[in-house]
Amino acid sequence: MKLTVNGEERRVTATTLAALLDELDYAPDFLATARNGELVPAGERILCTLDEGDRIEILSPMQGG
Repeated sequence: MKLTVNGEERRVTATTLAALLDELDYAPDFLATARNGELVPAGERILCTLDEGDRIEILSPMQGG
């Protein structure tokens, strides 16, 4: 399926947000995620199904000042 992940089109096999994070090798413990502009809490990622054309944002905290 084709998704837009952080502004980049990607072809993936994942069908849930949790599976997508695994497929893209993200460590899910320290991330914020959104699907089509809606925040998806960590506990709901396994239930969040993906559809063709979804826009996914994956954000990780950065240190700095």
